[in-house]
Amino acid sequence: MRNFSDHGDVGEVWFGEDSEMRIISWLSRNEEIPSDAPIIDLGCGNGMMLIELAREGYTNLTGVDYSQKAVDLAKAVVKAQDIECIKLESCDILSDEFPSKQYIVVHDKGTYDAISLCPDNASAKRKKYMVNVSKILAPEGVFIITSCNWTAEELLDHFSEDFKMACVIPAPAFKFGGKTGSLVSSVVFKKKTDVS
Repeated sequence: MRNFSDHGDVGEVWFGEDSEMRIISWLSRNEEIPSDAPIIDLGCGNGMMLIELAREGYTNLTGVDYSQKAVDLAKAVVKAQDIECIKLESCDILSDEFPSKQYIVVHDKGTYDAISLCPDNASAKRKKYMVNVSKILAPEGVFIITSCNWTAEELLDHFSEDFKMACVIPAPAFKFGGKTGSLVSSVVFKKKTDVS
């Protein structure tokens, strides 16, 4: 907050602005997601992803973070940008009381990674995260996750019980030791629907 107040530094953009722009570009090309679709950013941090979405014309934006200080910073940044279509609140995606409003787009850039690195029962926390994401994702919605810890194949394995992969958003690749990979994996999931 002091850095932002003193000289406008909003802080870190996880995985860089290029990663944000790839996701926003994918969203803007998707005709099934109107500009007024409810979108939530899980672990919104400084709110910059939401600000970029607002700049692209999205009008129904929510950001949540378990850190009240992150939410306070995001609110200050959003206010300085004079953007009114972003709602920010402090809440924990791992909580049993996590709000159950449904969203057309559920976005995560790094939150699942942070949960996965938790030294205290990370496996159970990942499962709770999946349950809550499934609860808030509308049946026709998309869940977009960007990870630097997990490959697209690993994410598909983790989420395969309740979700199916719709696509992978391409990221720049590199080659090392005869293998090709990327610094991040961005995967779009949809909810599995029961076939009766």
